[in-house]
Amino acid sequence: MKFERVAIIGLGLLGGSIGLAVAQHLPGVTTTGYDIDPAVRQRARERGLAGTICETASDAVAEADLVILCVPVGAMTEVAREISAALRTDALVSDVGSSKRTVAKALSEALPNHAIIPAHPVAGTEHSGPDAGFASLFHHRWCILTPPASADPEQVSALIEFWKALGAMVDAMDAEHHDMVLAVTSHIPHLIAYTIVGTASDLEQVTRGEVIKYSAGGFRDFTRIAASDPTMWRDVFLQNRDAVLEMLDRFLTDLALMREAIRAGDGETMFELFARTRSIRRSIVAIGQDDARPDFGRKDHD
Repeated sequence: MKFERVAIIGLGLLGGSIGLAVAQHLPGVTTTGYDIDPAVRQRARERGLAGTICETASDAVAEADLVILCVPVGAMTEVAREISAALRTDALVSDVGSSKRTVAKALSEALPNHAIIPAHPVAGTEHSGPDAGFASLFHHRWCILTPPASADPEQVSALIEFWKALGAMVDAMDAEHHDMVLAVTSHIPHLIAYTIVGTASDLEQVTRGEVIKYSAGGFRDFTRIAASDPTMWRDVFLQNRDAVLEMLDRFLTDLALMREAIRAGDGETMFELFARTRSIRRSIVAIGQDDARPDFGRKDHD
């Protein structure tokens, strides 16, 4: 392993899981951690989310050869500026943000003299905070790297090796393409979940509690997604606005077509869509990215 000292800034679900995964899979690698919240730092010490929990971000990164920013994408610029003076000149800076184009731009502007390779482990749960992390979070999940054209191939290879050591499968793509893909596979589904659960919340008083009382499996899965960290997702939609709006326009067009099919009693159109989309679910299960169980009620460690 090329990296000997890893600093983790932000000790919630992803940052905590990285620390635990490094301890499990890379016992020879030293980890330091920092979180802006003193209570989180204390809990991180109790759980051993990093070998040393520091009182400042600068202290955490001072000796690190790999620094991973695990903070909301809207906070990347501020954190990067905070650690800039303390970074080693040869340190590689990466992140775990769900949007990549704006993050890459922010980090390159804040840290113009440092190597930056953005990354996005496509893994998580609806839980957040220092108690949410677990070492197997990245097992058999994709981590997408979006290295700039100027990236050192050896550093790219080293970061790939790091994520593979934590159990992830690794792919690389252009940052703009990443944001478009994730707008479809992650961001729009979360937006739909937040919206439909918000609608149900508005109806809750009207139905005298029946929305919650009679919630079916589909709605329960929506509530699981909608329980995700609101700060993180607010920042994702603001930072990946262009791709989200493009995919949202496409979705609204398709939704309007389905509304007209229902209005017209066009069962053939509805059946064709439902059959086609069912095959997508089966394909996801077939390649091992999920299994046939509903998410509702699963344990995180499964």
